[in-house]
This record gives sequence, C-alpha cells and structure tokens, in this order.
Amino acid sequence: MIAFVSGPVAALAPDTAVVEVGGIGMAVQCTPNTLSGLRLGQQAKLATSLVVREDSLTLYGFADDDERQTFELLQTASGVGPRLAQAMLAVHSPDALRLAVSTGDEKALTAVPGIGKKGAQKLLLELKDRLGEPLGTGRTAAAGAAAAGWRDQLQAALIGLGYASREADEAVAAVAPQAEAALADGGAPQVPQLLKAALQTLNRAR
Repeated sequence: MIAFVSGPVAALAPDTAVVEVGGIGMAVQCTPNTLSGLRLGQQAKLATSLVVREDSLTLYGFADDDERQTFELLQTASGVGPRLAQAMLAVHSPDALRLAVSTGDEKALTAVPGIGKKGAQKLLLELKDRLGEPLGTGRTAAAGAAAAGWRDQLQAALIGLGYASREADEAVAAVAPQAEAALADGGAPQVPQLLKAALQTLNRAR
C-alpha cells in the first residue's frame, strides 16, 4: 500500500494533483478542499489510498490520515465505491460525516451528488457503528463551517490552479447565487460543482 506521497507539486487540475516523487509524477485524485491547500512547485505531503481494479490503479489523496481513514471506512458500506466516498468527503468533512451518521441526518447525506433518500437511509444504518463519534463541538458548528467555508475553498482551489486573485474573486461572485440557493434549501454548497461552474465562467471570459 502507498500510505503517502511527498514531493513538489508538478501540476494541478480540478480533481487531480501530480506530485513528483523520485523523478516520477504521481497523479493523485483529490477533493477541491485538498487541492486548495496545494501550490504549484511547492512541497506537499498527501495521505493516500490506492484503489486497485482489473483495468486500473487509482491513487486517492487526502489532506490528513483522518480523511483517508474515513474514505476507506465509507467504502465498507454496500454500494459505496471510491468515487462516491470521495464525493462525500468533497461535500462534508470527516467530522461532519460522523456527526450526520451519529445523529441520523438523512438530509446531510442527500446533499452529496449520487445519494438519494433511500441510499441515505441505507448508509445511515450501515455506517452507524463504523465511523465513530464526531470529534467537534456539534451540529451547529459543523453546519456553520460548511456554509462559511465554500467561498474560501473555492477561491483557494482557483488560485491553486493558477488564476489570479482578481479572477478567482470574480468567479466566486459569479457562482455565489448557486451556492446561496443551496443554503436556502437547507443543503450545503457543493464545492466540486461550484468549481466546475466557476471554471466555465473564467473560460468564457478569456
């Protein structure tokens, strides 16, 4: 198992970072939140999980061991593969997921693309005794952090992809109505979707 990769960041894309390890570029699938902490040319260390399939080897990267462990625990539930597990971590932090599961928060899980009402109910049952108790201070703090953090995550991800601060600010402002609509409906802004929308506005502007 590849437990982590460490080295300079050679390239960044909306869902991938390439980290140079011993002269080899390791492509690592990451959430926007993890990518937002990386900068081209700077040293990075990512906890990783290698997913082996008959026709592929895919390396998933995380900001810390807690994220990686949660990623792997999520996949012990039936119907949860690595892509859905990563999507869950793109929308919620590990602690927010632990909180959602421990309190039976179906709505928090349905905020993840690909999880419907029945799927959320099934996941709550299967994961209840697997993820453990939340480490944070409670539902309000977790929800507040999710609501307030999307702007910072999105801006940092855009700057990490090489856009100027002014361009990132304009793109964030352009997708703000989409994020605010999600909050108004009681959901959490989905940073991966917001990042795609922001990149589309930037491409049209160039």
